[in-house]
Amino acid sequence: MYNVLIVEDDPMARKLLEIFVSTSDNYRLIPSLDSAAMAELYCMTKQVDLILMDVCTAMDSNGIEVAQKLKKNFPQTKIIIITSQPEYSYIAHARKIGVESFWYKEPTAEALLQIMDRTMSGESVYPDSAPITRLGAALSNDFTERELEVLRELVSGKTDAVIAETLCISVTRVKQHIQRIREKTQFANRTELAVRARESGLVIGDYKSPQDTNA
Repeated sequence: MYNVLIVEDDPMARKLLEIFVSTSDNYRLIPSLDSAAMAELYCMTKQVDLILMDVCTAMDSNGIEVAQKLKKNFPQTKIIIITSQPEYSYIAHARKIGVESFWYKEPTAEALLQIMDRTMSGESVYPDSAPITRLGAALSNDFTERELEVLRELVSGKTDAVIAETLCISVTRVKQHIQRIREKTQFANRTELAVRARESGLVIGDYKSPQDTNA
């Protein structure tokens, strides 16, 4: 029987995950956490075989960033990243740091338990891509990688000059990317674009990739 740690900040979602895990004879549920920041300490004191790790957790702790530390310090502990956010970069970042599996939340136990079983048997289970979401008149797969990078910085409230410095491109290029994004989405101005993009979950402002975390 495997010990499972759940990291989920939403009380209702956490309770549902606890119910899902408890329906299987293969897993023993150990106390759940609402913040990924506490997961490393818990792994130091208890045997944890599998972690169901949400991305956006309490105390502004990012599950992918914490998972990177856990994979380094507790390589025997398997991790499944779980999220409902369509943030386009999560899948690639989870793969990069060696997380075993990735699951977009569903309201059924069968899908989760299947991924848990496959993960514990040595498989790596990932979706092919993030869910397609709409932003204004555009779909998430209508944007280039660079446009999404610029959009993330815009959502974070940065000026064109700061965006240019962060992404190592010119201010002119930043303005061009924002204009193209506005043309695709048909939003009236950059403020509306930033607000709607934040609401969509397509990009999460101030989210750092694992490479940035190591810098």
